[in-house]
Amino acid sequence: MTDTVKNEKRIRKYLLRTFADPVLLYTVLAMMSIMYHYRDSLAFAYGVASYIIGWVVFRIFDFVNKHHIIGFLVCVILYLGFGYAASWAMETGEENYSITWGLWFLTPQDALKYNKWYTVAVFILFLIFMLSVIYYFTRVRYRIFMNFLVFIIPFTIYGKEYEKMPIGYIIALAVGYVLMMVMFRQLRDSEKTRFIDKPEAWKSIAVFAVLFALCSSLSPKPEIEANRSYLEMLIDADAFTDQLVKMIESFRETSSGDQFRGRVSDKPVYYMEGGEPMRLKTATFSTYDYNFDQWEISELDSEYLEEDEFPIEFHSGRCIAEALLYAAECDSDFAEEYGLTGLTGKKLTMPELQEATLHSVTEGETVPLPQGVTSLKKTSFRNPLNVTDSEVLLTKRDTLYGFDTFTFEYMPQSFFNSDENLSIIEALGSVDDYDGMIMDAYEVLYQNDADEYGEILSESYIYYSSYTANLLEYGRKPGIRQLANEITAGLDNDYEKAKAIEWYFIQQGFTYDRDYRKENGENVEDFLFKSKTGVCVEYATAMTLLARAAGIPARYCEGYLMQNEWEGSSGYDKNRVWTGYSISPRDGHAFPELYIRGCGWVAFEPTRTDSIAAANSEKKETTTHLLSKAGMVLLVAALIMLLLIIVMPSAVHRLFMLVNSRRRPDKAVAAVIHRLCRLYGIANVNTADEAAALIRSASGADISAAAELFNRMAYGGAQMSESDRAKAMEDYLNAYDALRESRKIKRKTAK
Repeated sequence: MTDTVKNEKRIRKYLLRTFADPVLLYTVLAMMSIMYHYRDSLAFAYGVASYIIGWVVFRIFDFVNKHHIIGFLVCVILYLGFGYAASWAMETGEENYSITWGLWFLTPQDALKYNKWYTVAVFILFLIFMLSVIYYFTRVRYRIFMNFLVFIIPFTIYGKEYEKMPIGYIIALAVGYVLMMVMFRQLRDSEKTRFIDKPEAWKSIAVFAVLFALCSSLSPKPEIEANRSYLEMLIDADAFTDQLVKMIESFRETSSGDQFRGRVSDKPVYYMEGGEPMRLKTATFSTYDYNFDQWEISELDSEYLEEDEFPIEFHSGRCIAEALLYAAECDSDFAEEYGLTGLTGKKLTMPELQEATLHSVTEGETVPLPQGVTSLKKTSFRNPLNVTDSEVLLTKRDTLYGFDTFTFEYMPQSFFNSDENLSIIEALGSVDDYDGMIMDAYEVLYQNDADEYGEILSESYIYYSSYTANLLEYGRKPGIRQLANEITAGLDNDYEKAKAIEWYFIQQGFTYDRDYRKENGENVEDFLFKSKTGVCVEYATAMTLLARAAGIPARYCEGYLMQNEWEGSSGYDKNRVWTGYSISPRDGHAFPELYIRGCGWVAFEPTRTDSIAAANSEKKETTTHLLSKAGMVLLVAALIMLLLIIVMPSAVHRLFMLVNSRRRPDKAVAAVIHRLCRLYGIANVNTADEAAALIRSASGADISAAAELFNRMAYGGAQMSESDRAKAMEDYLNAYDALRESRKIKRKTAK
């Protein structure tokens, strides 16, 4: 029976020691901080998996330490198993995914669609690496430098993508690293080195940590702007990242909009001199795939014409109403046939055209076009440019260089602020035979030598008539059709319907959340009818498809939301200072363009504008500031702990005196002996007499009376009286005071 009890105790101690292994816990913490970057909602689940798998792997490593030859073979099998599992996850993740695991791993996650199996492969590879390295450099061969390199791995993963690691993980990793150094330190015994026991070490460490936190928190800190130019000359992570993003975005045929989620770089990629807050267009997609929740290109998105003469004219920024009104003035029969007689003599209030110059900072293939652009007047770019049918401006073969400039002329967004303009657009858009009106107007303009107006009509109509079927396709989803009908019920013209759809998302309380991650299988229907949470891509997709269901041709566009004011210089002329806007990947934006009959293509903004402003203009606190706040919290906690450490012995002593005075005499005598053994660090294998001898040796206190009482009570069955309690308590007080005095003498002697 005794052997069984001993075995059970041995097993319990073994399990407690291995399951509470600080090396394992630190590894789990490191893995959770890494996996939080890839899927924050599953960080805890990955932590649990790391703990379970890590415990098994560490037992294998323990076996390898004891059985080197057989252990080596076991270790090889272990690594092959992890390798096979990672390979299988990569192959599974590559099914129905556009890029390989290697490119996915190197590319910023904010520019990619989440891949569950690719993430599992990352977890497997990082787990076996972290388990092996941390175990080896703590339990086998302690190396503080190697442990530091492991410590900074999670930080480099976040740092590369301009993402801030959660403060909790930063603090926990830092504390864990310090504790690992303390627990696994290796000191050589010499005349100048004195080993100290763990209790004494922990007290010293605690006092040092509190004093250090106090000094670092209260001391003033200057504001310093770090100069990273030398580091960036050695390692240009931004350039490397730009190349990776271009590899997956160049002439891409699909878009899921994942580049608009999460935490992306705020490093400028363009500057716009002049201008006003507006949208910039870099791509259009015309076909939505509900199964994969992504947009795909069609001919109107990819077909282009090469332009090498300036200015390059754009028809989408020109209102075709001008041409139709002019045709009605030129030909009364035309006006009467299409019911435009009442519009004869009316004039549109056209905003004065404005100029804005785009300065490119990085290489690329797309030139962002301002909303309402009418022409590209001039550019420093010396190669031909390509203009797609959907009016996206492309360079040829990746020849856009940093500091190239493009001067645009555009129409400000105030056109629809005029009630007169709105009434004219509504009248033109309500014509039943709209296609016939456009064709006949073109003939009238041609006969009257109005070539400029004729060109606007011809370009607009060719595009509109060629792709109407594509731009009205919404997947025949009954839920979307019903919702579109409900939103536009009672409205007669396209512009009113478009504005109703645009305002629907604000009125119904949809939520903009850059950190929101959709689950596999979610698409625009889930956004509209379930989650009502997403980023600009969900809003733009939803409005595009709702507009199509309402009978309005629409296309999904991507680009930037230009809103961050900037003043400085750019390009080769550093001496010329100008004002404008800076444009970074953080300003990436998706929006719909709708064809409003009587006007042409108009960009709308269904995304909650207050949410966009909050997400993009919110002043982010630096990690230093956040750490400072967290440090103050820790400082308060540390001071409380320090206070408890100082007052705890006295408080426990007084509490013991109070409680023991109310115990039965026999219980009180036994408690005295047990309490003194704990105070003096005497193991419970010693008898009361042996404990008394050790206490006399340590402090000179005599507790022989208490020891005798304990022996009589424990072994002789004697009943204790109140006077016996008093004798035992007197010995306790003498031994307690003697211990405190002896410690004071030791501290003075040590000094």
